[in-house]
Amino acid sequence: MKMNDYFARMKTVLGSDYDRFLDTVDKPAYKAIRVNTLKILPEELLPLLPFAGEQVPFAETGYYVDVEKLGKHPLHHAGAFYVQEPSAMSAVTALHVSPGDKVLDLCAAPGGKSTQIAAALSGTGLLWANEIVRPRAHILLSNIERMGIKNAVVSNMTPEALCTRLEGFFDKVLVDAPCSGEGMFRKDKEAIYEWSVEHSLSCAERQKAIMDCAALAVKPEGEMVYSTCTFSPDENEGVVTHFLKEHPEFELIETGCKFGTPTMKYALRIYPFHGGEGHFVAKFRKTKGRAYKGRMFRYIEPSREERTEIERFVADILRNVSFRHYHVIDERILNLPDTELLPDMEGMNILRAGVKLGDFKKNRIEPHHNLATSLTPYEFKRRLLTECDDNLCARYISGEELEIDNWINGWGVVTVNGVTLGLGKATNGHLKNKYPKGLRTLAWKDLQI
Repeated sequence: MKMNDYFARMKTVLGSDYDRFLDTVDKPAYKAIRVNTLKILPEELLPLLPFAGEQVPFAETGYYVDVEKLGKHPLHHAGAFYVQEPSAMSAVTALHVSPGDKVLDLCAAPGGKSTQIAAALSGTGLLWANEIVRPRAHILLSNIERMGIKNAVVSNMTPEALCTRLEGFFDKVLVDAPCSGEGMFRKDKEAIYEWSVEHSLSCAERQKAIMDCAALAVKPEGEMVYSTCTFSPDENEGVVTHFLKEHPEFELIETGCKFGTPTMKYALRIYPFHGGEGHFVAKFRKTKGRAYKGRMFRYIEPSREERTEIERFVADILRNVSFRHYHVIDERILNLPDTELLPDMEGMNILRAGVKLGDFKKNRIEPHHNLATSLTPYEFKRRLLTECDDNLCARYISGEELEIDNWINGWGVVTVNGVTLGLGKATNGHLKNKYPKGLRTLAWKDLQI
């Protein structure tokens, strides 16, 4: 009965396109990757990935793929690409992020759209990625770290608490709202049997509440994109209509995108026959409101002793690299994003601001994995160069100690095809493996893909 209700509603929504939709129902779901231009360019990466196909229509750096388990690939470990459903790339494309923007991704886990925003920022401006569910927030942080993003704040807060605190602060806000997930039914065949009108209506109420919060965070003349991965009119057009009624300070505007099917004049619907699983995207401009009146971050330099020790540590490992904003908190050493763009964060639940460089230990500093992921191989004094199909690379990712003969004793970085993988410490011809245990996997080639 539920399936009959679902398809009856889809017929009403799609009209003349319903038969095109039915033709896609039993076909395989689309799969894609997005190149992380913070680390590598498409023309450098694609020759290394024979499984990468045509460019997706939803983002310039997205490409269709036809294999599974890409999370095991060495270049995925290195943050050279993100595995992402193709139509999910549409929301950030519609947001039109520019270098220097301050951008909030309010419902950010697992991080696909946040890392896409970061690539558009090109190391400038500020990315604030928030996730309310703590375990998912840690997954978000892991992806931010893997992709080498230096200018991000990752928080674990309710939308209400965060947006009230940062009222009028952001140039751009993305609300990729939790939804009933109808657009993902081809990826999860069983999910359709759990579908119900009641669940969709419940999601819509939650989405309305999140949008009310998000509206606060947008500065006057700023822009916001609302997106879902559902086909539900209640969660899409219904939420947009309700939002515009409750928030006359916003107007619906063109997305500037050429893909999908227009709805509500300016919003977009994406169906499988467009080349992606399913998405809805609507874009708003805030015509009036309050600009941010809160305090900005007050940067405090580390003590002279701390700074001397940090700079000695950096000089031992890196070549001519200097960090602008060292920040020491609870023995952790961070390099902050541009402090002139940071709001006051006191009392907020922040998982990470900027890059974690290392930790003060007794009589030494222990470098953190984030130090490796945030820099290029050429910024390290000691490097072990590997390639995707190299047995040495596979052994490193699986956590083995390696025999080496070309390093001076000390900390260095292991690379794959010119992208950093992680840290190691050389001692008398042996490389102690410092790749985080939670990230270690079997070798890509052993998966027989």
